[in-house]
Amino acid sequence: MQPFRTLTSRAVPLDRVNVDTDQIIPKQFLKRIERSGYGEFLFYDWRNESNFVLNDPRYAGAQILVAGKNFGCGSSREHAAWALSDYGFRVVIAPTFADIFFSNAGKNGIVLARLTEAEVALLLERSATHPDYQLTVSLADQRVTDSHGFSASFEIDPFRKYCLLEGLDDIGLTLRHASALDAYETMHDHAHWLSPRAN
Repeated sequence: MQPFRTLTSRAVPLDRVNVDTDQIIPKQFLKRIERSGYGEFLFYDWRNESNFVLNDPRYAGAQILVAGKNFGCGSSREHAAWALSDYGFRVVIAPTFADIFFSNAGKNGIVLARLTEAEVALLLERSATHPDYQLTVSLADQRVTDSHGFSASFEIDPFRKYCLLEGLDDIGLTLRHASALDAYETMHDHAHWLSPRAN
């Protein structure tokens, strides 16, 4: 997982509320067993709408998504986080997120920044109307800023913040204790062979 420190990027305005995981990645694409390759199917049904925001060349390569409240609701599929990450999004800003999606996103290297509805409304408006509008997200400072004077802080669990800063997913966390685990396994195997066998 790539460590996250500070990101400056164009912001994509997805001015919709209650964006559920089936809209993020429809169920017909869940048959893949890899975590990669989902980005091309992100918001698949909406991509057929000619005026859908991701079809606008202005937002090509954007890594920040700004959305309405209750983002990531619906089923608990982790594929939603995989699709956002594979597409290139490293940050999603919204007033609220569904709990399971919130957990899945953090484990997949995506920073979720909860701002107030008024702050998000301002960012949606600016990113939709200002050419080349960019936001800067600092995880260390837990702050979202722009070049027009906007500045807002967001809360994040200290453990999740540590993992994102260090680029540690669940496997990475386990591997940090590899030597201790190996020592335990060696000791356990040795003790097993020395113990008396039952008749």
